Amino acid sequence: MEPLPAFDTDPRVVGDRLRRLRQARGVSLSELAKWSGVGRATLTGVETGTLNPTLETLWAITAQLGVPIGAILDPPPEPQIMRGTAMEAELLEVFDDDQVTYELYRVRVPPGLTQTSPAHHEGVTEHVTVFSGTLSAGPIKEPLTARPGDHISWRSDVPHGYRAHGPDIVQATLLMRYPVKL
Repeated sequence: MEPLPAFDTDPRVVGDRLRRLRQARGVSLSELAKWSGVGRATLTGVETGTLNPTLETLWAITAQLGVPIGAILDPPPEPQIMRGTAMEAELLEVFDDDQVTYELYRVRVPPGLTQTSPAHHEGVTEHVTVFSGTLSAGPIKEPLTARPGDHISWRSDVPHGYRAHGPDIVQATLLMRYPVKL
C-alpha cells in the first residue's frame, strides 16, 4: 500500500513555505537532509513542489526547523464571529464523531442584556465553561449559574438563554453537540 500524501494543499505552496523557512534559518538543503534523515533529493522535490510528501516526512523536516507542521500547511480559515442580542460567539472548530457534530465557540456576554435562543432540534445539548464573569444560562424556565471555573450543560431543544450578571463581561467556551437528525 502506497503512503498517502500528508495534505491536500498544492505541493508547490507547501514547498515554497518550507524553502522560505529553511532559508530564513540559514540552513542548507544538505544540512537539513542530514539532520532530518530525509534524503536531499526528497527535500528538493518537496521544496519544488514535485513531490507530495508523507506526514512522517513533514514531521521530520519541520522538527529540525523547530516549527509546528502547521507552519508549512494552509492556515485555518478565518474565524467566524456571530453576534446576537447579548452574545458574541467566535466559531473555533467544527468536528464530527460518528452520528454527532460538534461546534466549539469562544463566547463573550456583556452584562445587562439577555440573549434568548429558540429550541434546537431534539437531543441538542450545550456545554459552557466560564473563565471570567458570572453567567446564567440554560432553559428559560430553569437557568443555571456558572462562575469562573464552573461548567454547566443542558438540553437545548427548549428555548434557552444567556445573561451576564455583575459588572464583568463573561468570557467562556460553548460546545454545542448536535446529534444527527434522523
